[in-house]
Amino acid sequence: MKDELFDALKSLNRDEALRITDELLQNNVEPEEILEIGKKAMQYIGERFDIGELFLPELMISGVILGGIAEKLKPFMQGSEPGKKIGVIVFGTVEGDVHDIAKDIVVFMLEVNGFEVIDLGIDVPAEKFVEAVKEHKAKIVGLSGFLTLAIEPMRNTISALKQAELTDVKIMIGGGPINGTVCDDIGADAWGETAMDAATIAKEWAGVIA
Repeated sequence: MKDELFDALKSLNRDEALRITDELLQNNVEPEEILEIGKKAMQYIGERFDIGELFLPELMISGVILGGIAEKLKPFMQGSEPGKKIGVIVFGTVEGDVHDIAKDIVVFMLEVNGFEVIDLGIDVPAEKFVEAVKEHKAKIVGLSGFLTLAIEPMRNTISALKQAELTDVKIMIGGGPINGTVCDDIGADAWGETAMDAATIAKEWAGVIA
């Protein structure tokens, strides 16, 4: 059934992907496992986009499908109880990248774990991150990027934050092309593969968990 979901996402079959998601949830498959399937499918689609086999319309359709899956998963995902916010996080998809579904899932996970998230949206220039950090006095910044072309804008954003002397701000990155090597190369403080990784990293930085 999990393989069937992956195939439905690869083939951009929205109705089939949503039907299989419902079945997986009925069979008590964890939402995080379903998200991981979605992530792998998005990576596959992103690779096809990078080499010119798929184009922006297909990329947007895949995002819409994954967004529908995410809506089905939200009621099943555990988070903190409502109350005082742990801290403020500025989050966005970096300049040149218009992918928002993965970002939206991470933002949701951060919110249910007790953070106030300032969501800047997609295609966000470096200076907008700097302005938002100053305005909201955020101590954590999250940079999302689905495509390989997002790596340099991430580097530029980190550089802009440092040039603005926001040296006490922690920066996490994530997305399809991101790994430990990229994280070290562009000067981020941490990277995560999943939405739960982002929440765990943020809580560690906020002193909620050791």
